[in-house]
Amino acid sequence: MNETTSPGYGGVAKTLHWLVFALVFAQYVVALAMPDIGRGTLPGTLINLHMSLGATILLVIVVRWLWRIGHRVPLSTAGPRWERDVARIAHALLYVLLALNPILGWMNASARDWKITIYGIVALPHLVAARARIGMIAGDVHTFLAWTLLVLIGLHVAAALYHYLLRRDGVLQRMLPGAGV
Repeated sequence: MNETTSPGYGGVAKTLHWLVFALVFAQYVVALAMPDIGRGTLPGTLINLHMSLGATILLVIVVRWLWRIGHRVPLSTAGPRWERDVARIAHALLYVLLALNPILGWMNASARDWKITIYGIVALPHLVAARARIGMIAGDVHTFLAWTLLVLIGLHVAAALYHYLLRRDGVLQRMLPGAGV
C-alpha cells in the first residue's frame, strides 16, 4: 500500500459494494431486455424482475448506509484536494441515485396500479394512488436518472482504473475482494 493511501474497506463493506455492483448490472440487463412500457403495459416476468431487483438494490443501499455510519473508512489522502472533493461528491451522488431511483420506479408502478410483489413473495404497498400524475412523472424521472446513474458508474469505473493504471496509488485495491484492510 502506498503511504498516501488510507486503509482499505472491511469484508462487509466490500461485500455490500460488490453485491450492489452485481444487482445494478443485472438490473440494467433486465431493463434493456424489458418491453417498452406504455399506457396499457401489464407487468410480465421481466418487469416484475426489474421491480424486484430495484427493491433489493434499495434494501442493500440502506444496509450499506447504516453499516457505513458505524464503520467509517478514512478517505484516501492520495492526489490533489479537488480529486478527493470530486470523489466524495460522486460517491454521494451514487448513493442518492441508487436509493432514489428504485423509489421513483415504485411510484410509477403504483401510479400504473400494478401489483408489486417482490420475487413473487412480498407484496409492497402503493406509494401513490393509481393514475396519480406525480407517479407518472416519477417514471420519466426514473428513466432519466437511470441513464444519469449509468454515466456516473462509468466515471466511477474510469476513476478506479485511473488510480490503478496511471496513479498506482492503491486506491482501487482498498475495495478489491481479497485485498488487505
